[in-house]
Amino acid sequence: MHVWTSQSLRVLRQRLVPWFRQHGRDLPWRQTHDPYRIWVSEIMLQQTQVATVIPYYERFLKSFPDVAALAAAPEEVVLRHWEGLGYYRRARHLHAAAKVIVAEHEGVFPRAADAVRSLPGIGRYTAGAILSFAYDDREPIVEANTLRLYSRLLAYEGNVTTRAAHDALWKFANDVLPAQGSGELNQALMELGSQVCTPRSPACGDCPLAHLCPTRALGAQERIPSSTKKMKYEDVVELAAVVRRGDKILVRLCGPDERWAGLWDFPRFASRETDDHASQLREGVRSLTAVEIEPGEELTVIKHGVTRFRITLRCHTAVAKKAPRRLAEGVRWVTIEELAALPLSVTGRKIAGLVRG
Repeated sequence: MHVWTSQSLRVLRQRLVPWFRQHGRDLPWRQTHDPYRIWVSEIMLQQTQVATVIPYYERFLKSFPDVAALAAAPEEVVLRHWEGLGYYRRARHLHAAAKVIVAEHEGVFPRAADAVRSLPGIGRYTAGAILSFAYDDREPIVEANTLRLYSRLLAYEGNVTTRAAHDALWKFANDVLPAQGSGELNQALMELGSQVCTPRSPACGDCPLAHLCPTRALGAQERIPSSTKKMKYEDVVELAAVVRRGDKILVRLCGPDERWAGLWDFPRFASRETDDHASQLREGVRSLTAVEIEPGEELTVIKHGVTRFRITLRCHTAVAKKAPRRLAEGVRWVTIEELAALPLSVTGRKIAGLVRG
């Protein structure tokens, strides 16, 4: 593993910061030192591309301009604003943390690192990013892009998922930071990792650190960092039903342990290995909602992926045969107009679009 001296780290900073000032993207969250706005951007950017995040970020802040506004909003409204970004637990954690800030910090985003890390949904990286970008605190940052960059700057050929790699990369992330200007340097390091030091075919010719990079000297850019195990996908078939009763449609609130916790959905469940979808739909809808149905035609088939699952969703129309005395908990009848206002998953929204016609 390559060893960086204090002098070589100083040269790294001297080359990287001017490059960033010239080539860094003009992103909305880089135009503020407000910890709330930086926090929102960091949560949205987790596992989501910048181009996707920008319009969501701007709409979200228009509706929830500060911590107090976010904390006061119903969770359903927050999730509706998040709809389409995926990984909805992020939104629920954001909302829960806003309530903690209002209740325990008088509505002011905490300044101490320990207090920030104690908030729901905020780990070491996110806390460091907020404090570094908002206050220029000397906080190291290791996320997907800087992990790759640091692995190459260290010529680290071991498995990057091990504890030894974790310690080495976080140590380098700390060592590289100056006494002042950590916020800008962290932004520059993340930008370099994202835009230049890419996973495949990195643009070494455009890199301001090319002559300092031991991995480039070895010609090992495609080998470092070592690739992790490929995801093994599982094929799954699910059934969903659009159940009508007059002008109303049946929906249910997903429970806390379900895939889309906090979102509304059409009755949906895993299909058994059989072609008899009608009996499965009757049984599944009854189990989830307490409503007896008569399945109709297949409305649509949607293929999509969620984490390690490749899902084929077969959605059918259905009518309610009779209304039970009491619906299952979290189940209700809504009009098409009410359906449009509910937070749904991406596939739920696609089905809702077909229902609207």
